[in-house]
Amino acid sequence: MVCGFGDSVGYDRLVEKFAGARIDKGSRFTDWSRRPLSGKQIGYALDDVTHLLKVYEALCRQLEKSQRAHWLEEELGVLTDNATYDQIPEEAWRRLKLRSRNTQYLGVAKELAAWREREAQRRNMPRSHVLKDEAIQELAAEMPGTIKNLAHLRAVPKGLAEGPAGQKLLAAIQAGSILAAEDIPKPNAQVVLPRGLSPLISLLKVLLKTKCDANDVAPKLVASVSDLERIALDDKADVPALHGWRKEIFGADALDLKHGRLAMTAKGKRVELIRTS
Repeated sequence: MVCGFGDSVGYDRLVEKFAGARIDKGSRFTDWSRRPLSGKQIGYALDDVTHLLKVYEALCRQLEKSQRAHWLEEELGVLTDNATYDQIPEEAWRRLKLRSRNTQYLGVAKELAAWREREAQRRNMPRSHVLKDEAIQELAAEMPGTIKNLAHLRAVPKGLAEGPAGQKLLAAIQAGSILAAEDIPKPNAQVVLPRGLSPLISLLKVLLKTKCDANDVAPKLVASVSDLERIALDDKADVPALHGWRKEIFGADALDLKHGRLAMTAKGKRVELIRTS
């Protein structure tokens, strides 16, 4: 990412660029549990580590040359922070795309999401393997009160409904339906953009693409459309683009553009930036 390979890059591409070698990917989907391993499998496994040092050294040189080591430190700071991986069951509802503002619906969705999070952690498996988002949405909307009604829902597997989890789902639904007002989730209100703001957002999109092309970075790593809307609305919006290296290459200029300190013009096939103050 920070070395100009977009939002993702395969190891084989890095090996080809920096080590001048090609990795045979033919054994990627072979059965690695069978023994003995074939010579081709062993060669494939070796290729995954043989070129690591060359790739690492080349990337370090590129980071030093581009003076982007602090970009990497910033990103690794998030990845190595234990808080990044803390999953609080009572906050799990925030992952859902809630379809209603009805208080009972919100309460039930919160309790079901919390139950799913605890169960996924206990069983060490993905949330969707415990209960899919669609099932939580349907359960919160229908609020079945019996195993029979639970089993009739389209998004809830019959085996799940009629198994040990069925009663736990009903208990979560009951608890959510009588949740105290102060404990009801309060989803963020949908942002309504003022009339006349759309042209500014369009200009910010052009600026984002221009700056990212110049810095060889994928735009979606710097800011989303939602981030641009929030910047257009508020100079102090809490978005990644107004912090750290993202502010360096885009955020500061976005604010300058917004306040007339920066202009853009077309010159031939390129967009050029002009400081007005």
